[in-house]
Parts: sequence; C-alpha cells; structure tokens
Amino acid sequence: MSLLARRALLRSYRPAVRAYTDSATAVEQAKAKWLANQQAIEHHALQTTDFWRKMSYYVCIPALAVFGTYVYNVEIEHGAHNEHLMSENDGKLPQPPRYEYLNRRQKPYPWGMNSLFFNPKTQRDMTVQDE
Repeated sequence: MSLLARRALLRSYRPAVRAYTDSATAVEQAKAKWLANQQAIEHHALQTTDFWRKMSYYVCIPALAVFGTYVYNVEIEHGAHNEHLMSENDGKLPQPPRYEYLNRRQKPYPWGMNSLFFNPKTQRDMTVQDE
C-alpha cells in the first residue's frame, strides 16, 4: 500500500473534529461546577457540626452526669465500708491473706520491696513479715 493511500485511509477512520466551543462558556461551566461542589461540602460540614453539637448536649453531658453520680455513690459506699472495717480492727484495714502467688518479689525494686505508688492505707506493706 502506498503512503498516500495509507494516509487517506487513516484520515477516513479518524473521528470528526469537535465543533469549536467558546472557551469563556467552558470556563463559566467549570466555575459553576466548582462552586456547586464547594456549597455541597459546606452544607455537609454544617449538618455534621450540628449533629455532633446535639450529640454532645443531649447524649454526652447527661451520660457524664448519670455515670458521675453512679460512681460517686459507689465510692461513698466503699469509703463507708472501709471505715466500718477500720473501726472493727483498731483503726487499720485488715490485711488480705498472704497467698504465695500474689505480690511475688524475686528481687526488690530499686526503691524497696513496695511498689512505686505504695499506699499504706490500702496496700499490704511488703517490708513487714507476717507471724
């Protein structure tokens, strides 16, 4: 096939050239599409913000109040129980049984046998040996 025939055949199969569009119209269409997208994003953000504001006011704050009251009452009962135990045991909390699997110390900590946040009112003193 000759070069000229080949070119003619390829040109006949090419799609027709697009009609010329006004570039200003295309720019306006793109701008309108972008603005519509931005307005949709802003609308979604406002809806989401309103939803989480309502969740905070009507769900989270009442839940905090209810659970805070519950925990306060439990701690008051726990404190009263500890005071009762202390009044029965000469002002000291009774020590739990010394089970061999609890509070095992193979070697002392650098600060001693007790934990770093040792509280003598509520925890067993590991430096004192039982009878």
